[in-house]
Amino acid sequence: MDFDKLLVSTKFAPPHIGSRFIARKHLLEQLSDGRRCSFVLVTGGAGFGKTILLAQWRRELMKAGDEVSWLSLGHDDRQLAGFSTYLAAALRRLGIPVDADMLLEGGDGDLARSLDAVVAATVNSAAGIPKDLYLIIDDYHHVDDQRAHRLVQKLIDHCPANLHIAIASRAAPPLAISRLRVLGRVTEIGFGELPFNAEETRSFLEQNLGTLKLDAEEVRLIHDKTGGWPASLELMAIMLRTRPETRTKLRELGWSSADLQAYLAEEVAAHLPAELNDFMEQVSVCRRFNVELAAAVTGSEDAAGLIRRAEEENLLMYRVESDDRLPWYRFHPLFGEFLATRLARRGKAAVSELHRRASQWFAGHDLLVEAVRHAIAGGDLESAVDTIDNAATDAWDLSYISLMLNLLERLPQEKLFARPRLFFLGCLTYSMTARHAKAERWLTQIRESEAAKIPAISSKLPLADAAVAMQRDDTRRCIDLLEPLLPVVAETPYLHHVYLPLLGCSYASVGRYAEAHKLLDDNPVTPAERKNNTALVAQGWRALVLLTEGNVKGAARLAAEQLAVAESLYGRRSVWASVTSATLGDSYYELDRIDEAREVLANRAHLVVRASMPLVMLSAALTTARLKSLNEPPEAVLDFIESQAAHYQGLGLPRLVACMQAEQVRILLAMGQKARAGDVSARVQELDVLYRDADGARAEIPAVAALDRARMALAANDPNKALSALPVAREYARQYGRARMQVLEALLAAFALDDLKRLDEMDARLVEAVQVASRCGLVRVLLDEGPRAGALLARLRKDSRFDEAAAAHLEDLLARFGQAGTSQSAVSGQREFPVPDGVNLTPRELEILSLVSQAMSNKRIALTLNISLDTVKWNVRNILTKLDLSSRYDAMTWARKQGLIR
Repeated sequence: MDFDKLLVSTKFAPPHIGSRFIARKHLLEQLSDGRRCSFVLVTGGAGFGKTILLAQWRRELMKAGDEVSWLSLGHDDRQLAGFSTYLAAALRRLGIPVDADMLLEGGDGDLARSLDAVVAATVNSAAGIPKDLYLIIDDYHHVDDQRAHRLVQKLIDHCPANLHIAIASRAAPPLAISRLRVLGRVTEIGFGELPFNAEETRSFLEQNLGTLKLDAEEVRLIHDKTGGWPASLELMAIMLRTRPETRTKLRELGWSSADLQAYLAEEVAAHLPAELNDFMEQVSVCRRFNVELAAAVTGSEDAAGLIRRAEEENLLMYRVESDDRLPWYRFHPLFGEFLATRLARRGKAAVSELHRRASQWFAGHDLLVEAVRHAIAGGDLESAVDTIDNAATDAWDLSYISLMLNLLERLPQEKLFARPRLFFLGCLTYSMTARHAKAERWLTQIRESEAAKIPAISSKLPLADAAVAMQRDDTRRCIDLLEPLLPVVAETPYLHHVYLPLLGCSYASVGRYAEAHKLLDDNPVTPAERKNNTALVAQGWRALVLLTEGNVKGAARLAAEQLAVAESLYGRRSVWASVTSATLGDSYYELDRIDEAREVLANRAHLVVRASMPLVMLSAALTTARLKSLNEPPEAVLDFIESQAAHYQGLGLPRLVACMQAEQVRILLAMGQKARAGDVSARVQELDVLYRDADGARAEIPAVAALDRARMALAANDPNKALSALPVAREYARQYGRARMQVLEALLAAFALDDLKRLDEMDARLVEAVQVASRCGLVRVLLDEGPRAGALLARLRKDSRFDEAAAAHLEDLLARFGQAGTSQSAVSGQREFPVPDGVNLTPRELEILSLVSQAMSNKRIALTLNISLDTVKWNVRNILTKLDLSSRYDAMTWARKQGLIR
């Protein structure tokens, strides 16, 4: 009788890999590199894609002609009898004749001999088969019998070269594999490697949301919320498919999802002992924890054992990089919220007590930011105030800003008056976070109080005044206040590092770039400050100085380095990372590295467009608007710009208002809506009248208004009026060293000269524009003016006035103008190519498809579009998937038939 027919056949069948699953390319490459290893171990928590990964690997192995047997285990297979029965059947599917009854005959005293017999039979049979054999065992964590583990251990230890055993488990199995590691015979993929990266999250959502298309901001938001956890992404995709209206509330969704709460309760918490669940719920009040902190918060004497158990079980808990003696841990954000939700059922008093214990522990270890955070959360405001007020100012960094805001909103003002030093820090905090009106009121009050008689306070008040002036865009006053102040603030590191970007950015705002760079050169970050985020941010403003003068190549290079450090030390959405991302995003956009600009700004641009220095807010807002104009309806872009202009109006920042309104005019004219453009332009001109004689940063307002008048005149076919408007912008760009404005002014002048048929003068202005653009790396300032700019620049191809670098930059620009119609047409609501119904290729995919049709390699396309090779490969995969094609040649043939390419 064939006893295999009595076994559950589905245990030997891997899950179906449909189109909704994405290929884990880098993990598959890791498995492929280790395919000759004896043992493969994949461990990770529930829902992290272990099974799908191994199923994808099985498919790759079978395509290569290898023999693969699959075995899925369940609760019934936890003991040796059930396990060995199915194991033997799985081995027989590889052509290895093994009888599981050999293990079940005799008593325990015969077990060792029986194990040896089974292992010998397996090894000898496998060695006689002339091909590679793979046994994949899924859900091994169900096995709970040491005899079964001993069997697997012996099989791994004695595997012939052609037999490979792969195990997927939620917890690390009790197998000794150190010797295999030393010999290089084991491949391991752990909990930290299984989450999707940002690109995989994007691809997964594209494949699972049907006709619903998310933008880069939404994709990044979902990725950051889920941490790339596949199970939570699956639930998020289902929610968006079935309830598309939830898209507008993505920031509030995620951990509040009933489906996710149920999944975690059933798939994670239900399988854990009550003691461990209780312990984790209490520890969840901490953003990070170690053994000592966990013991102090929970009162558990077995904190070390419970953390070890949680780590072994891969319970959505990560180790945090640290140089400390004890390792630090944190929960996955969604799991942490799940635990906190369960903890809240115990009542507010219980939760507050846990926070107070955490605060005491952190304070006792001089970790003051976390001590204050937990004191506030525990309702112990006195302790929070004492901790901040007693902290040495040189221990302060940007981490205190959000805490101070939180505390300032809760404390009665009379308590602040009683603590002059804290009151001053409150003024500084308000002035640095676009709350300058309140900061001004407080500064007036502090000068009328007894605190003004304390030299240690009064001598530093000009720093807060300067911060307010910066937020008012009054850079002249800022410079006047700060230049005499260096000796006063130099003795206090925190204040010194606040001082440097204020003065450096003020210098840059008025075109004093050499002084800005010298200031930073003369005040470098010392080795002791290399992990102080305020010190690093102070030096980080150099990239913004470079961007302000138009050196986007230098700004991009420096900002990319700084962003990598900021994210590694403080996280993607930290203050430093967010501010740096605005500079890098703007630089990448100007360099026409569009995909990278979107990725850099996604799910954090909103953190700086409304509350940062004016330079940073404007940079982030304009870049966001221009990125939106590439793939969103014009009216949506206009709504965004209008909301930002209103916000800046409320902050009393007329320069930012003028710049946003001028951007609206550009878009409206591109749409052909001259009347609406005229209405907005009139508002820009009103600001020009008010600030025509302004200096400092506000001197930009008349220049912006002049460019706006020139655009309107060109649209009205009045080139002479356009030319008469432009000298104001030209002089401002020269005096303040603004390369982007210099290029834009020259280009608009060339348009007017072309209309007047003054071609020699037109060519001279175009040559000027290209030379400046070449020197600084400027691209989008030209591309965004549309096809007319490209057509005029094409006249210069043989111009002898260009040096080699400028000629090369011109050729690069002209090549980009071949694809720039996509972005320009997006503003006008049209597509460059007629795309058939039912085909949803993005502008970038159409762009790449057109280059594929020219037989360009992926590498050549990456170089042509100035994007990464991985981005090209990802887009090509998307094109083939969307068109249901299997090769680049098929895509070329299809596109030609559809008339998308010629």
